Amino acid sequence: MLPFIDLATQQARIRPQIDAAIARVLDHGKYIMGPEVAQLENELCEFVGSKHCITVSNGTDALIASLMALEFGPGDAVITTPFTFFATVEAIMSVGATPVFADIDPHTFNICPDEIVKAIVKTRQDGRLRLRAIMTVDLFGLCADYESINQIAKQNNLLVIQDAAQAFGASTPDGRRAPTHGLVGTTSFFPAKPFGCYGDGGAVFTDDDELAETIRSIRVHGKGADKYDNIRVGQNCRLSTMQAAILLEKLKIYQSELDARETVAAMYSQHFKRLNEQQNHDATIGVPQTPADNQSAWAQYTLRLKNREQIAAQLKKHGIPTTVYYRTPSHLLGACRKLGYETGDFPNAELAANEVLSLPFHPYMNKETISIVLTSLKTTVGR
Repeated sequence: MLPFIDLATQQARIRPQIDAAIARVLDHGKYIMGPEVAQLENELCEFVGSKHCITVSNGTDALIASLMALEFGPGDAVITTPFTFFATVEAIMSVGATPVFADIDPHTFNICPDEIVKAIVKTRQDGRLRLRAIMTVDLFGLCADYESINQIAKQNNLLVIQDAAQAFGASTPDGRRAPTHGLVGTTSFFPAKPFGCYGDGGAVFTDDDELAETIRSIRVHGKGADKYDNIRVGQNCRLSTMQAAILLEKLKIYQSELDARETVAAMYSQHFKRLNEQQNHDATIGVPQTPADNQSAWAQYTLRLKNREQIAAQLKKHGIPTTVYYRTPSHLLGACRKLGYETGDFPNAELAANEVLSLPFHPYMNKETISIVLTSLKTTVGR
């Protein structure tokens, strides 16, 4: 069976450098907050164009630490998307705040600016919650429409918190890279992400000096002058030195991987557009759309298919793995039941959940492996 994500080939490319980096950590023995952590933070800032980077233990803690630093709590509301991994919503609920959902753009899968405006109006008319922020998610590697979202936020005195767990290094028409589009942005270094380590990891980015200092305090139990001078309630959410050392080596090849992801995505899309021209309307494949002058990080290559389950089953018989991100929108998960949402509240997200199918995708796919997927899919769709 083809690999869905090929980390082995990437590792083979830089294995000597990875081994040397791990050896350096073993030699100096500073496993917690060693020199590689600060070096990584500096290099990540340079890569995306941010003033501050604070590495943490995972992407969820990056969101939680950000919300804690901004003093979100009970009675506060955060507008976000229902079509994302639960961690986004979980972070909001973990600090006692309330997620308020706004439907997605059916073409990009990201939160829709027009739906954000509707959610703002509805929440303020209801009057029970203090609306404080918009938490975006750059799904499948594509940045949300930040030109519109930041304008809406400014008009309504709201903060923008960017969850770029799947989109580190993606860019918008103004040249800004994720996650630098809001007051604070976060990412994840989970191994399957475009820029991942060999375990859990994450980071927070901001240009706000005071906010950065507060997040640095929070990640070490709310420390002040030192770890025994606790000036606030915090977390224990530091990135390990070993993972920082690995990420430093991966960062050296990351831009080339982003470029390769773009090439693989283009090859997929060209073939699917041709295949659509050969099929009847009922078999049309929904091809990912990237707005002009945006560069996606292509965390996944995700199609829309009316007969998804049948096609996934047939591809599996051909040795082609597929994955569904995400079968159940957040507003319909059991953990969100108390929020009072029902089926039909966010039709675009719900329809996407029933149609999306992600194909094998990574920067080391070649024409032969892509051809295997395409041939199998053409055979399956044509049935």
